[in-house]
Amino acid sequence: MAADGATPITVAWGDGIGPEIMGATLSVLEAAGARIRPEFIEVGEKVYRRGITSGIEPGAWASLRRTGVFLKAPITTPQGKGVKSLNVTIRKTLSLFANVRPVVTYDPFVPSGHPGVDLVIVRENEEDLYAGIEHRQTPEVSQCLKLVSEPGCARIVRYAFDLARAQGRKRVTCMTKDNIMKVTDGQFHRAFDRIKAGYPELETDHAIIDIGAGRMAASPGRFDVVVTGNLYGDILSDIAAEISGSVGLCPSANIGEHCAMFEAIHGSAPDIAGQGVANPSGLLLAAVMMLRHIGQADVADRVHDAWLKTLEDGLHTADLARAGVTATVCDTQTFTQAIIARLGERPSQLWRRGGGGQVAIAPAPRAPRPRKAMVGVDVFLDWDEGDRDAEVLGRRLAQCGAPGLALQMITNRGVLVWPNGHPETFRTDHWRCRFHAPADQAIDHGDLLALLERVRAHGFDFIKIETLCTFDGQPGYSLGQGQ
Repeated sequence: MAADGATPITVAWGDGIGPEIMGATLSVLEAAGARIRPEFIEVGEKVYRRGITSGIEPGAWASLRRTGVFLKAPITTPQGKGVKSLNVTIRKTLSLFANVRPVVTYDPFVPSGHPGVDLVIVRENEEDLYAGIEHRQTPEVSQCLKLVSEPGCARIVRYAFDLARAQGRKRVTCMTKDNIMKVTDGQFHRAFDRIKAGYPELETDHAIIDIGAGRMAASPGRFDVVVTGNLYGDILSDIAAEISGSVGLCPSANIGEHCAMFEAIHGSAPDIAGQGVANPSGLLLAAVMMLRHIGQADVADRVHDAWLKTLEDGLHTADLARAGVTATVCDTQTFTQAIIARLGERPSQLWRRGGGGQVAIAPAPRAPRPRKAMVGVDVFLDWDEGDRDAEVLGRRLAQCGAPGLALQMITNRGVLVWPNGHPETFRTDHWRCRFHAPADQAIDHGDLLALLERVRAHGFDFIKIETLCTFDGQPGYSLGQGQ
């Protein structure tokens, strides 16, 4: 905190409508008495155009590390190869592991079809498929690695429970796809089941992500806090935003141990930039989340109440305007001044949730390392001979085995094709070939190298391997589909 009691924050004006809605937001914060001292940095389109593919100047990191708080307007990411998402870069670089998206409906002032919704989605922000590790392995097949860590799962789950407790919520729901991805999503679900025991006052449940997403779209009022992985959370957040009645009203916080970033979830909308018609609500509500995070809940409540009162009084931007509900269609400046004029007033119909300030973040947990034993290896081949007969491949590849490491199965896109495959199964040029040691027998890297040498000598093109290990005697790998 600065000597005058103000909290330094880093601010980026953004692109498109960014400067307009950031100007509106800062005007409201100043009028409300927010005790902040902005430091301005440049990110986004202009930085990309200077050839910096990350979208952020190297010197901007110093401000982010110094303040630990980032209020960011939406930016434009140029289309083209070699350009990285700025949001992903910031989230990963500063370890902003928790993406928090509250979703509220404001009927009848913003019709949504789902009155009374007040939920929050807590999305893991660093792992999963968003690691962005992809490879084209054969002419026909590409892969994207889904990386999930035990500390990452435990940290996001614990944060969701702590947030629910801080906000006085009643239920936490976990969503995964662990009926299919039993190792990765299973790890997330197991972390949830283990950690929930420490929060006996909260109700808990689990849903498979597909039916869970369907339930959220149809009956969002049944949810309170939802915690889930990176990809699922991204999808759920957009479903929930649509439910709210307007994506333009949805804020987002990205929380880490050392820094936090606050932003609207919508884009830079360059098609309406400069016209003075943009709705600043999403960014303003993100700033409300920021004020709670830095310990200024009094100002946050004052701003939030004034914004709600403005909606109740029928002063709406064009994107929210509805016949019979809207009294005045406002441009950005008029809407901003309407909010400022209502500072100190309270809404009479709309309700806001109190509390929800900064949640203490424990360091990522480190469990004792289990006893690890290597018991086999999956060798992946690029093989495209003849009619891709798995029986032919199996007979040839079995000759590469050894008494301590025999060919156990071959799958194609995860489906068992040898032994006892089915002729109807479609096959690509990408094959997983599992060699396994006899029960209760471990192998070492020397055995793997010897196996790969035999595979090479038999003329096969191996493209990757995955070792098969047990951890305290429990398999750390999945069976083949149909095995």
